Amino acid sequence: MGLDEDSLEYHRADPPGKIEISTTKPTNTQRDLSLAYSPGVAAPCTEIAANPDDAYTYTAKGNMVGVVSNGSAVLGLGDIGAQASKPVMEGKGVLFKRFADIDVFDIELDEDDPMEFADSVARMEPTFGGINLEDIKAPECFEIESYLRERMDIPVFHDDQHGTAIISGAALLNAAEIAEKPLDDLEVVFAGAGAAATATARFYASLGIDPDNITICDIDGIVTEKRMAEGDPHTYIEAFAADRTEGTLSDAMSGADVLVGLSAGGIVDEDMVRSMASDPIIFAMANPDPEIAYGRAKSARDDTVIMATGRSDYPNQVNNVLGFPFIFRGALDVRATEINEAMKVAAAEALADLAKQDVPDAVVKAYGDQPLQFGPEYIIPKPLDPRVLFDVSSAVAEAAMDSGVARKSLDLDAYRETLEARLGKSREMMRVVLNKAKSDPKRLVLAEGDDEKMIRAAYQLIEEEIAEPILIGNKRSIWEQSADLGLDFDPEIVDPVSDELTPYAERLYELRQRNGVTRGEADGLVHDGNYLGSVMVEMGDADAMLTGLTNHYPTALRPPLQVIGTHEDAEYAAGVYMLTFKNRVVFIADATVNQAPDEDVLTEVARHTADLARQFNVEPRVALLSYSDFGTVDNEGTYKPREAAKRLREDPDVDFPVDGEMQADTAVVEEILTEDYAFSDLQEPANVLVFPNLEAGNIAYKLLHRLGGAEAIGPMLVGMDKPVHVMQRGDEVKDIVNLAGVAVVDAQ
Repeated sequence: MGLDEDSLEYHRADPPGKIEISTTKPTNTQRDLSLAYSPGVAAPCTEIAANPDDAYTYTAKGNMVGVVSNGSAVLGLGDIGAQASKPVMEGKGVLFKRFADIDVFDIELDEDDPMEFADSVARMEPTFGGINLEDIKAPECFEIESYLRERMDIPVFHDDQHGTAIISGAALLNAAEIAEKPLDDLEVVFAGAGAAATATARFYASLGIDPDNITICDIDGIVTEKRMAEGDPHTYIEAFAADRTEGTLSDAMSGADVLVGLSAGGIVDEDMVRSMASDPIIFAMANPDPEIAYGRAKSARDDTVIMATGRSDYPNQVNNVLGFPFIFRGALDVRATEINEAMKVAAAEALADLAKQDVPDAVVKAYGDQPLQFGPEYIIPKPLDPRVLFDVSSAVAEAAMDSGVARKSLDLDAYRETLEARLGKSREMMRVVLNKAKSDPKRLVLAEGDDEKMIRAAYQLIEEEIAEPILIGNKRSIWEQSADLGLDFDPEIVDPVSDELTPYAERLYELRQRNGVTRGEADGLVHDGNYLGSVMVEMGDADAMLTGLTNHYPTALRPPLQVIGTHEDAEYAAGVYMLTFKNRVVFIADATVNQAPDEDVLTEVARHTADLARQFNVEPRVALLSYSDFGTVDNEGTYKPREAAKRLREDPDVDFPVDGEMQADTAVVEEILTEDYAFSDLQEPANVLVFPNLEAGNIAYKLLHRLGGAEAIGPMLVGMDKPVHVMQRGDEVKDIVNLAGVAVVDAQ
């Protein structure tokens, strides 16, 4: 099937369209329904009647945006009418929800008169926390937005105007820096004089472009003062009318530093590009065909052409989804009365800064593993980069507070954490640990330190003050990779080839001489990063260690077990995964180490996992799992978890509820636990699940992760004498940073 037919099938599949309404509160019982509607709903209504601001407390208004259109200028389709625009408006709602967790009602108004349209929108103010105007033709869009901004006390934002302005503005900031051209010296030419071009020209002036250096061209050529005096209809761009003789777009581009294309495909040729100043900046944003094709523009000159388009198949896509969800997120969260120029500038600057940072592995993978590093081919972030939410929304919120349009004040550090929680429970849980780590960073050995991911993780650990990393690896290789990655830092490196390792070899010999290791063999073993890192931690030259990125789990685990060993009150180590669901967190043990644990191992694993849960500020409730409930089956397999649970319940030092043996659904379903087994010591569902063997634990973790939608953090190694964590092969940088945070808290 072609793209059109694929799209039609996508939209008509049951249920038709792309959005639905879902409830956010329980509706399972008669009491739930009486609270949701009559008679309980009277109470919040009364409160709001007395204090209208309470609508933000008792209703969804504060997270609700109206996406409103009359369908008069839809994408590249033109004036197709309100009804035909609905798929686009639904799509806009999808993007709001996907990228910023904002709920949307799409409103399609069958009204061409701008004042009638504006009045209809204004009357909906009680419903929404903000209004996103969409796909309304010029010049009516200017009139409508201006009127609504004056009349309404909530943010009103016409994305077709301001979205492109903000995103391309961020690109311009970085392109000018790369080209080493001051903003106020740039000569900027616009191809196009519509709503987007007008708003973008105004916004560029806010960023620091001299308005006298901006030339706007329409289908008739350069918009001049003479044309305006003769009654040119473009009255809304009068401020940018050029004091010069009339001419064509080609004339305007001669000697220009920047071309901003917001017109039609194919109107620029190679000669026009060659006529521009050195290292030109070309934003050819007409869709689906740019004003000049990417390859033609790049090949037209021998110097650097910094180019952006509106297309996803070329570098530097100017995509409005980088702006509107996050701008509204920040505006809604401070209850801003408007989205002003300061907030738009803050959004552009935040996007520009983010493009200079190391890009997460997940984002690189999402874009086909293409290199993403600040430079001519990467001047704006990708929409799927989750950090856009934190950086842009918090920058917008701060600008709203600083400029006096916020009705609610936020602690920005705490606010970033709430934004992170919107992306998933795992981020919220990891933030607890990372904040603890930042309170007292420790020295952390990264055993495979010359791996690119380890180098990038070390950079983040230093930047975020989570740990003091020590990279084990070849110094020259680490320095060269750091430079290639654009990471400006000077990490501590231990080079097994060039550094003096005799003290570590002697200590390794002392520890392993009665286990078959000769003095000469010890000299060889310390050149292995896993053994070297383990000895460094054992001797106190480092506080914790990470390994396993390039080795199989048993291979990576063996050296720390041999050198560091388990804690003095522990006989066994275990591997634990934290699985996070939308509203629940569970810890699964053991999923990586002990194949057939007996009751002694299960007892110890339960203790260690409960301690780990508390590092995440989770009070443990422990269930020893089996395929039977409390003795319904009696054999050796069920005896082990039953006996482990009994020992834990009888131990006066155990200060958490624990029970077993029990089936998995008994452990996690409250109705089963409290109705069928009211005698259980667990009065609430368990959050620490101890499995009867490694097979069961590993299978359960992977099924819950892959099919159950759980996010997984781990494996985290518990029971060691000093903090060591063994990663999974191929873990991403964020996984390394997360485990580093856990290791630092262990060390604390």
